[in-house]
Amino acid sequence: MPTQLTIIDLFCGVGGFSLGAAQAGFRPLVGIDIDPDLISGYGLNFPSARAVEADISELDAPAWEEILRGNQPLGIIGGPPCQGFSRIGKREKNDARNRLVGSFIKQVCSLRPAFFVMENVEGLLDSDFEEMLELALRRARDHYELIGPIQLNACDAGVPTDRRRVIVVGYDSARVGRLVPTDFAIKSRSKVTVRDAIEDLPAPNEDDDGDFAWSRYSSGVSLGTYARTMRGSLPRGVGWEASLKRRESEVSGLQKTIHTWEVVERFDRVAAGKTDSISRYPRLSWDGRCPTLRAGTGSERGSFQAARPIHPEEPRVITVREAARLQGFPDAFVFHPTKWHSFRMIGNSVSPPVARKVMAVIRGKIKK
Repeated sequence: MPTQLTIIDLFCGVGGFSLGAAQAGFRPLVGIDIDPDLISGYGLNFPSARAVEADISELDAPAWEEILRGNQPLGIIGGPPCQGFSRIGKREKNDARNRLVGSFIKQVCSLRPAFFVMENVEGLLDSDFEEMLELALRRARDHYELIGPIQLNACDAGVPTDRRRVIVVGYDSARVGRLVPTDFAIKSRSKVTVRDAIEDLPAPNEDDDGDFAWSRYSSGVSLGTYARTMRGSLPRGVGWEASLKRRESEVSGLQKTIHTWEVVERFDRVAAGKTDSISRYPRLSWDGRCPTLRAGTGSERGSFQAARPIHPEEPRVITVREAARLQGFPDAFVFHPTKWHSFRMIGNSVSPPVARKVMAVIRGKIKK
């Protein structure tokens, strides 16, 4: 992998964006996030990069000198917190997290990489936030050609999930060839279903939270293209050593969620594609796609647990590994010993196949 194809990931979380970048041929140098639980997964999965717990808005030149240690990233990627813009949230214009879009652009303009990619929810495009976004991007226009916001859906990248997001791309025309919005018109050749994604996975096991809940793959199971891809190898320099050693025969993230008998009976009555009347959890359909997986909140905002889809056939919510498959994470990629933080990691992440396709477009335009 050419050492000059380096990126840093701001608001990195567990590293879905970095994984997609690595799959496209880039080398993650640094991942930065303020949440210690989320970034713990980045440290495990990207042993060749630095996982830094820090507040993006407070990083100055001396801090970057210490973090980068003489390296200069070719690109900066990241998804500033989206909760303030989300159409299912309170959408408060003065939410402090909204200002982190400006912090992202500020750091880009300070470090001056050849390109940047910023990801967020569709709500960022709403009129309430139009002025805020324009003010943030105005600074970038002094140094970069800008494209977007461009709307993307994960299902168009071959992921069995309806997950609509927007990206803004900026590039230095002296170092990156001309890009246009249609370059990012991602369209998968085939529809991937929930069945394609999770039918081959082992059933939940009885491991309590506190372990990564490993189980052996079932033998004699027929694998489709998507499942084979998910069981495949990770890019060079990516992967926790313990997971890579077990990759051929075992998979993590199979902690069982214990439901009361009342909940089990209620879930059992929910038809595929419908929603439970009390919990509002949606039931997956084998031949359909998964709705957007949500993250919930950290302890600083009440430890809210987001709705988890109900398995298409069994009266239970999906496992961490099933959620990871639906989001496009390979099986060798690990999350957190607890279900709560693992689901937060997955729900907050950029879908790796989307990131891979976006980053592959940019890599093809980098000038030598």
